[in-house]
Amino acid sequence: MTPTDAWIGAAEATRALGVTRPTLYAYVSRGLIRSEPAPGVTRERRYAREDVARLRRRADERRNPDKVAAHALQWGMPVLESSITLIGGDTLFYRGHDAIALARSASVEEVASLVWTGRLDATRAPTTRQATRREQTSARRGPFIVHAQSVLALASADDAQAFDLRPEGVVRTGWKILDLLVNCAAPRARGGGIAAALAGGWRVRLGGEDLIRAALILCADHELNVSAFTARCVASAGSNPYAVVIAGLSALEGAKHGGSTARVEALLASMRRTRSLRTSLAERLRHGSRIDGFGHPLYKHGDPRAAALLEMLGERFPRSPELRYVREFARVTTSLTGELPNLDFGLGAVSRVLGLPPASGLTLFAIGRTIGWIGHAIEQYALDQIIRPRARYVGAVPGG
Repeated sequence: MTPTDAWIGAAEATRALGVTRPTLYAYVSRGLIRSEPAPGVTRERRYAREDVARLRRRADERRNPDKVAAHALQWGMPVLESSITLIGGDTLFYRGHDAIALARSASVEEVASLVWTGRLDATRAPTTRQATRREQTSARRGPFIVHAQSVLALASADDAQAFDLRPEGVVRTGWKILDLLVNCAAPRARGGGIAAALAGGWRVRLGGEDLIRAALILCADHELNVSAFTARCVASAGSNPYAVVIAGLSALEGAKHGGSTARVEALLASMRRTRSLRTSLAERLRHGSRIDGFGHPLYKHGDPRAAALLEMLGERFPRSPELRYVREFARVTTSLTGELPNLDFGLGAVSRVLGLPPASGLTLFAIGRTIGWIGHAIEQYALDQIIRPRARYVGAVPGG
């Protein structure tokens, strides 16, 4: 949201609330709506769109609570409180820290500590826990998600501390889970931090480790998306962190969530040698197929995570032919659809420019997002409340 979009005039505010101007002014005087002088030489004031929307939701809840409940799980309606991620102004923040800035300056371990404890500190990160032989051989030929879920299930059975659901206990388990996932993704990895281990295991060229680190950090959390909500539901039942992450992985690989990242990689590969990228993409749209990796409901002016990854790729690999290709792909798609790249495309671009193994974008997404799932689990355990919405029955009437 641009600074202008964040503010609206009195006429729009009163129309949205269904009130008169004196009532609007009363809301401002009571601190319910923020206001500021309108730009230019005028006596008019403008009002915070977010505050107006919040009051409108409250009024709707009082008038028609059933209707509000029916829409509570759709895009844009907050249903749970969290202090982890704020999305606003076309950027995102982890516990008040700009995530884009963190992607450039912090380590993955520091961001995990920030999400889990509120402290930007990596000193609590333990030494790498290598998977046992039983875990290493479990489904090792399957896709990363399948392999990871199998390894985590086996590790959970052997971890006597897994049901210590106090914050410090969950943090301890969270480090174990991250180490296991890194080992699943890059079994040859040795030593160093999470990003270094992946870069070494994948034999990434010089400069690539920074992109892997940035990608993991930018994937760490994104508020209450479907996998985070799934993770919180499982945590609310009292399941241990291994089960929380296994559930999160199940949601993430869905075609409408992280699974889109794998489709972006496949599309980039299939279009690489086409004679006319514009003709091929236009034909795809003409046949009713979408171009994955573009547009995001929460970002009117483009996903800042994708922009950051593409910018960093340009800084470190300015002469890469693959970078020229993904930039041209993005330019043509935006000209055809009006949509800008999102995180899925950013991860696909990183994977292609660095020459990572197939489906590595989804792997990076999963390992990075595990940080957020653990953070949401910590919050949910502290609430000690089961998530149990009601269903509005619309079936056959008994005895009818």
